[in-house]
Parts: sequence; structure tokens; C-alpha cells
Amino acid sequence: MYAIVKAGGHQEKVEVGDKILVNRLDAKKGDSVEFPVALVVDGSQVTVAAKDLAKISVKAEVVNDEAKGKKITIQKFKNKTGVARRKGHRQKLTMVKITEIA
Repeated sequence: MYAIVKAGGHQEKVEVGDKILVNRLDAKKGDSVEFPVALVVDGSQVTVAAKDLAKISVKAEVVNDEAKGKKITIQKFKNKTGVARRKGHRQKLTMVKITEIA
């Protein structure tokens, strides 16, 4: 059984026991979080109806609330003018472990 959940502006495919990185949530380590469901697949049965999905929830526990994403570099360069700029960014993330799909 797996579900597609809306987490931090993205959609993620999750199963019980999965650890996923989502955009920073307003929760501390050890807190419980609930995600809205977009689709549920249980064997050959697929649930997409909004009234059925309203009854289903995906619960997760925050494992790491201070995770950071991969560093990306932003570079700007203008030829023949001596203008060059280099900048880096690491997105702040939250790692959660899926505990229940019910």
C-alpha cells in the first residue's frame, strides 16, 4: 500500500516506514505531522475520489527538523566588463518518517 501526499508544496509517493525530505515544516523533532492525501493505491484498488480521500490520512513523525538540501551555486558573468558574481544556497528541509496510512 502506498499513497501520494501533498507535502511542502510538492507531491511525494510514500509507504509506511519511508523517510522523506520536505520543505521546512513548523514542527520540532519527535512531533507528529499529518499530510493531505491526493491518491491511495492498495494492491489493485486505487482511490482518487475526494470524499473517500477525506477519510484517509497519512501520519508521520519528524526525525530531523534541521536538515539542509544539496548546495546549489548561482553564477552570473558578463563578458568583457569584469562583472562576475558567485553565490550559493542550501534549502532548509525537514526529514519525516511515515508511521501510518489510515
